[in-house]
Amino acid sequence: MRLLHTSDWHLGQSLHNFERHYEHQRFLDWLLDTIVAERADALLIAGDIFDNANPSSASQKQLYRFLQRARERVPHLNLIVIAGNHDSPGRLEAPGPLLEAHGTRVIGAVQRDADGAIDIDALVLPLTASDGAIAAWCLAVPFLRPGDVPRIPADGDNPADPYLAGIALLYKQALELAQAKRGDGQAILAMGHCHMVDGQMSNDSERRIVIGGTEMLPAGIFDPAIAYAALGHLHLAQAVGKQDHIRYCGSPIPLSFAEVGYTHQILRIDIDGAKVGAITPIHVPRAVELLRVPAKPAPLAQVLEELAALDVPDAPPDQQPFLEVRVRLDAPEPGLRARIEAALEGKPVRLAKIETSSAARATSIDSDMMTLDRLEQLKPDDIFRQLYQQRFGNDAPAEQLSAFAELMLP
Repeated sequence: MRLLHTSDWHLGQSLHNFERHYEHQRFLDWLLDTIVAERADALLIAGDIFDNANPSSASQKQLYRFLQRARERVPHLNLIVIAGNHDSPGRLEAPGPLLEAHGTRVIGAVQRDADGAIDIDALVLPLTASDGAIAAWCLAVPFLRPGDVPRIPADGDNPADPYLAGIALLYKQALELAQAKRGDGQAILAMGHCHMVDGQMSNDSERRIVIGGTEMLPAGIFDPAIAYAALGHLHLAQAVGKQDHIRYCGSPIPLSFAEVGYTHQILRIDIDGAKVGAITPIHVPRAVELLRVPAKPAPLAQVLEELAALDVPDAPPDQQPFLEVRVRLDAPEPGLRARIEAALEGKPVRLAKIETSSAARATSIDSDMMTLDRLEQLKPDDIFRQLYQQRFGNDAPAEQLSAFAELMLP
């Protein structure tokens, strides 16, 4: 049996106010062709399908059109979708009955019965091979909030974090049910959307998951009986805890300039009986480039020279590269954006971000111990002077102080 693992599509995302519908559609078209070319039996989509809990109608249409086309092109394909922390569980599950009739199973949240007991059976899904026979079982666990996990009180006899312990128990219960259901030679897989211990994250585009002081989950949550764990949330493709079978596939497109150097991919997992035979990355082609000019922050004069020399092939507006300009300043530059835009005049790029930095000394407010009495004595212009000194490493010019004073007038 062959599976494809993908996650973190973030449909509907914009990059500094530029929408990215074209890039997402190029990825989805490529993924359709890849499903066919790889003769996949299942596609596992591990959360953060949308970029926010209230996705646009255009991004929802992208998803449902993709699911429809995938099933049309590969009629036996298993499609399993779990919700991530960016998704609305209810919105994702709403068309579930309709989608299930066409081969897609969506798990947005953990369901409970009238007595409050978790419906574990709804999380344990069979995966069928091309002949229709069950070849594997999938523990399809969405992003878990405290109310989703079994309630384990923290007390003297059980000092563990109740949230972590609840997640571990939920996976344990799901695994036990899968073991009871599976036949000989059938593998058990798991899905999850979470931040694992030692996972490398992109601070610019990933929302930290901190619940009750708990941010990262240990790899031990996944029992050795689980042949493969398909994870979502972290945008950098990586294995967890040096265990090759616990994987983040990463996002299919760079979601911020911090991800320019990422190799974006999906993962192909070949199942041999109850075990994983091979895990193979399949690189996703980048439809639109993200440029950082210069490679490291530099003085404005150098930046303007590099921008003037920038040579970019002509392209339609939705295919033009996104550009981050990185400037090191020693003092405020009121006309900064206008000068940068002038240097880019006529060049087929989209100026998405101007990143400014300073080589100033870390002084004043950050370095001094500030008592409540001293803080109370500070006037607004004192704070302005100290922040200017901290940012630029020298005293604020008289005209800047005068302008600030004018702003503070009642």
